Amino acid sequence: MNPCLFSVSYAGYWGQSALSLADFVRQAGKLGYSSVMIAGKRPHLSPLDATPDRLKTLQETLAEARVRCSVIAAYTNLAQPVGAGGEVPLVEMQIAYVAALARMAAQLGAPVVRIFTAYEIDHVDPQLQWQRCVAAIREMCDRAAESGVSIAIQNHHDVALHTSALVELLADIDRPNCKLGFDAWSPALRGESLYEAAKLAAPHTIITTNADYIKVPRHRYRPDFVNYDRQPVDWVRAVPFGTGFIDYPAFFRGLRDGGFNGTAVFEMCSPLRGGGSLENLDACATTYLQWMRAQGLLDPASAP
Repeated sequence: MNPCLFSVSYAGYWGQSALSLADFVRQAGKLGYSSVMIAGKRPHLSPLDATPDRLKTLQETLAEARVRCSVIAAYTNLAQPVGAGGEVPLVEMQIAYVAALARMAAQLGAPVVRIFTAYEIDHVDPQLQWQRCVAAIREMCDRAAESGVSIAIQNHHDVALHTSALVELLADIDRPNCKLGFDAWSPALRGESLYEAAKLAAPHTIITTNADYIKVPRHRYRPDFVNYDRQPVDWVRAVPFGTGFIDYPAFFRGLRDGGFNGTAVFEMCSPLRGGGSLENLDACATTYLQWMRAQGLLDPASAP
């Protein structure tokens, strides 16, 4: 597999150290990553800021660092508000946004733009929300195809979250350049078999996004009972790769048995054990490479 570092890890969104996009690319190369996934929004690569000169400079920076751009990450929520809120064409705006990222991806040599589906809206027919996602993603795929780029759906948002639902969604979209960006975090939290989920998704998967977590139990004190109520939802915290609850050996075994041997992306996209210093971020990024190499999952050509 090709190891890839996600720029969101160094974007400062969760209070961690932030690097400019150019500095991030250089840092990824120094850490031993052969490719990067770039967040398609500020502070890294928003279409609003991506002038031809800036994209040319980014191409030069990638070449100097001997790092390629494998993916640009779009941030989408394809739920359309109802009522008065529906007058704003939010889904159309997102289609235009993804099309712009696809054009940028083609210029940078990245074959993939990653997207999300939608967070469900209460009191709106689930079938209608599903159909809206299908229609929007079809158009995204058609526009991305004009640039020679594929769309990868990551299993993150509510619509088509379960792996079997995600495969069903792909069948409805019915576009050859619509693939999956499959993530172990979601099925692990929801109790799916990671091996079976990964094996099912693998034939459709073009990238996998990886991070590890622990579950922290939550309680609230009840003075009337002089006791505690166990809260139904645990706090989930990011930890160095291989030290959390996610069974990554099973997950990668399922991907491999299903035929996947593509891009494996490491991300730090939430508050992280050890804090957000540059030193801790680099240490965690290095730990991922070490773990993947120890498991025999990285292509020999990706070794630093």
